[in-house]
Order: sequence, then structure tokens, then C-alpha cells
Amino acid sequence: MVAMTKRVKAFEIVFNDPSKTFYCSGDKVAGKILVEVSEVTRVMAMRVVGVGCAKVEYAKGKQRCREEIDYLKYEEVVHLDDHPADTDGSVILRPGNKYEYSFGFELPQQGQLVSSYKGKFGFVQYFVKALMDRSSQPALECKKHFEVEEPLDVNTPDLLSPTGGMKEKKVTCMFIPDGQVSLNAKIDRRGFCEGEEICIDAKFENTCSRIVVPKAAIVAKHTYQANGRTKFFRQKLSSVRGNHIISGMCDTWQGKSIRVPKIKPSILGCNIIRVEYALMIYMHIPGSDKLVLELPLVIGTVPYNGFGSRTNSMSSQDGSVSTASASWVSLRMPSSAPPSYCDVRSACSLDQPLTPLLDDYDGGDSPIFMNAPRFQFPPLPAYSEVEEEFNGNARMLPVC
Repeated sequence: MVAMTKRVKAFEIVFNDPSKTFYCSGDKVAGKILVEVSEVTRVMAMRVVGVGCAKVEYAKGKQRCREEIDYLKYEEVVHLDDHPADTDGSVILRPGNKYEYSFGFELPQQGQLVSSYKGKFGFVQYFVKALMDRSSQPALECKKHFEVEEPLDVNTPDLLSPTGGMKEKKVTCMFIPDGQVSLNAKIDRRGFCEGEEICIDAKFENTCSRIVVPKAAIVAKHTYQANGRTKFFRQKLSSVRGNHIISGMCDTWQGKSIRVPKIKPSILGCNIIRVEYALMIYMHIPGSDKLVLELPLVIGTVPYNGFGSRTNSMSSQDGSVSTASASWVSLRMPSSAPPSYCDVRSACSLDQPLTPLLDDYDGGDSPIFMNAPRFQFPPLPAYSEVEEEFNGNARMLPVC
């Protein structure tokens, strides 16, 4: 927006494709400058400036830290088509007419730009600015921002390789050893995109006297550099948790998933602003610091395309389902008729039933089971079954 004067009624920038959400390296930024005046106005020149910069600014005590890097600098003088101009290049705009100045320029090639970003202590922004030079008056300007998103492919061998680690910690209570906790976790790759699921395989062990809770979270680490100083800012984006683990027990995660939320891609190519992500797997220990394992992540823009492995996995699953179905059919179709009730009654005795023991047993061959006295089930009570017919009559069926 721009503050209009009495002479200028409208002055704005409109892109040719308003629905385009972001631009990439090498794309063309094109649009028009729309001008309307309320009285006769002489315009000496109309300039278009394309700007892209990264800027860091924060206070360190009484010192103000500032740093700035330019990524785009473009300037052009545009003219009206089919409109007469004076010898000095100026034009006269009259009320009741709408004037359009066309402009267009290409963004630098890949590797020379950084994705748009807005953080706590810095930003990366791109915009187009129009400057209207008028005689005997200050220049009038308007500005229009646009987003840049550098492509970041997560299908590179480095980002497709699995990563993991192990951490353990000894727990003390008033300087007295109280056992330890440990975790071992891994993920199948490091590169992910927005909306994808991160599958975690982990094992947690607790030998201390406290109840611990395993958790996982996606965190962002923002790094700002200015005047030789560095400032960090950490942010938790999403999290999941597991079950409580009591003393002397362990727990495992097999494919526990956490979804990547809607976030900006990683920024790794800027010298003063850096945005990195990590998967933090940790154990909450009451009365002590957390046991933390961080696995680095890269959030990209080109999603994972592992269709081959996924197809093979689905094929193997289909084969397993077919085999399981055949096995189920075979289980449901007995090879012979079931025994009669009378035969079952006559065979309802155990020669030597096995009784489990809670404590260890020293004698005999088996330390888990012991012999028990011979036991005979009592005779079954006599009973009758009634079969109802459709006419309401009933007849008795003899049993054995």
C-alpha cells in the first residue's frame, strides 16, 4: 500500500499470475504497474526495482547487532506503450484514464537464492518496488512482496541413508547411584517433506527406581549471525509419547510415527541465517535431566519417491495375505468329524496334570512344573436339549 496524494488516485503493482504462491530460481517475475491520477500529472520516469535480501537484527545488551546480504538487485526504467513522450522522456497522465506499465525480469539461477523466511531475529524477503519520479516533487513508491522457494530434493543418497544412535545415563539420588536409563533409536532416512510420516524404531531400558516416560519431538533450530556474534533459537513443532516404563522394565517402538507439520524447508545456504531440523528422542526422568538423542533432519520441497520399494513391499504383503487366507481356510476345514460328546466324557481325566510354580523347584527334571496327584473330573450332570419346531411343538432329544 502507498499513501495517495491529491494528484495520484491509484498506484499499485499487480503480478501477471496472482495465483502463483512462490517463485523458484530462473523463474520470470512479470507484472504491471497500474496508475490513475485525479489531475494532470507529469511523470519524469517510472522505475522498477527487484530486491532480495537476508537481514539479521537483534539487541545484545546495549549493542545493536545488524547484518544484511543481498541476493537480488534489479532495476529497470519502464515506459508506456503507444503513449507520446516529450524530448526529456517524461509523459503527461490525465484524469479519467488508466495507465499500465509492464515489467519483467528473471530470477538468478539455482544456488544463488535462499528461500523466503521470517523468524524471530531475522528474515529473507523478496519484493518488487515501483518508483514514480515527478517534477518538483518527491518520488512516489509502492511495493509488492513475493515468495521464493528454492527446490530441495530429499531423494539424494545422503538424505536417503538411515541414521540412528544410542545414549545412556547414570541416575543418582543424593549422590547415591540409582541405576541407569538408556535408549537406542534409528530412522530409515534423514530427508522428509511436509506431511510425511517419520517412522521410529527405538528401545528404552530403565534400571533406576523411578518411572520414566519415552517421548519424541520434531524441533527447529534457528541460527542468526551478526557482527561476529551468534544467536540461537529453538522451537518444538510436534511431539509424541510412549507408555510409562517402571523400574527394571523396558519398552520398544516399532515404526512409531510422527508427522512432519506444515513448516518451511531447511535453510542451509545462507551465511547469516540457518534453519535446521532434528528429531529429538528422549526419556523424561523425574528429578533429573532428560536423556536426549537428536537425529538430524532435512526438510525439503521435492517429496520422497520410493515407489519401487513400496511396490515390492505391497507385493510381499499381498503374498502374505494370500498365504494367510489359504492357511485360514485349511484351519476351518477339518479333515475328520469331531468326536462325540460321550467319547469326550470318557476321556476327561488327567493322569498327571502339570501345576506351575511361582518359586524355583530344585527336584526333578523340570524346574518349572511338578507332579500333582491323580485327578478325576466329576461325572457330568444329566440334561436334555429341546428342539423347537415351526408349529410350536417340541420333542425331547435323548443324550447318551
